[in-house]
Amino acid sequence: MGNFDRHPKSIKKAIRYIKQDASKEQLIEIKKLVNQAIQRRIQSLELEN
Repeated sequence: MGNFDRHPKSIKKAIRYIKQDASKEQLIEIKKLVNQAIQRRIQSLELEN
């Protein structure tokens, strides 16, 4: 759990929500949103280099 503690509070809350409360439909939507955000961030970082 040590690695988990290094993340911001918002990430910890989101992960707990995913593990405990999210429905299947919510998980699918969260997955799409997170994947899109990660891809955009990776692309922006690649453009900086």
